[in-house]
Amino acid sequence: MNTEVILRKTAEDNKKLLANPGAILDMAMQFQQLLMMYESAVKQITTKFEILESEFESKHERNPIENISSRIKEPLSIAEKLQRKGLSVTIDNMVNKLYDIAGIRVTCPFISDVYHVAKMLLQQDDVKLIEMKDYIKNPKPSGYRSLHVIVKVGVYFSDEKREIPVEIQIRTIAMDFWAALEHQLHYKKDYTMPADVKKELKSCADTIHNTDLRMQEIAKNLPEFKDWSF
Repeated sequence: MNTEVILRKTAEDNKKLLANPGAILDMAMQFQQLLMMYESAVKQITTKFEILESEFESKHERNPIENISSRIKEPLSIAEKLQRKGLSVTIDNMVNKLYDIAGIRVTCPFISDVYHVAKMLLQQDDVKLIEMKDYIKNPKPSGYRSLHVIVKVGVYFSDEKREIPVEIQIRTIAMDFWAALEHQLHYKKDYTMPADVKKELKSCADTIHNTDLRMQEIAKNLPEFKDWSF
């Protein structure tokens, strides 16, 4: 099925939906319930990271987690992404075709911490790995680096258990600094960045990565880090 046919079918499905106010109300209620489920999944994964953080604070002299933040995609962003994929805006497509509605970002001091934190989470038997993309070892052409992990976590409700997908981005403080500023430079979705600017951003990303590596080497040689695995 080519792109034109997909877009036409999507438009037809959405037109049918708009012609039925009752269906719109029902979908709105389902959507609210769905977002509640994603929020619950985010809380559960966030709590897991917070427990690991507390454990390290009590057992070790340092913590591999610097910061934890989370977000749920806005309804408009969800609809736009489905349409970009040529899919109708339905609850079924949201659940089965999108894995990044719920997102968590974890920042760590060192590159080794990124992998250590990911390993600790994935060792938990109620967390199921769906996909892992290592943009640290294989950075994007832009220079973007981060470890992306998509998991499903079981969330218990009053009458059922649901497996909810959550996208987790784990990166160093330095990687997060670059990503935040690069995002600011892409403040317009339809903006095409000049080639020379892209080249400069890539150079900055490489410099930051080399700094990450140097800082890790420095830490390895300090007595207080002698028992820490790098």
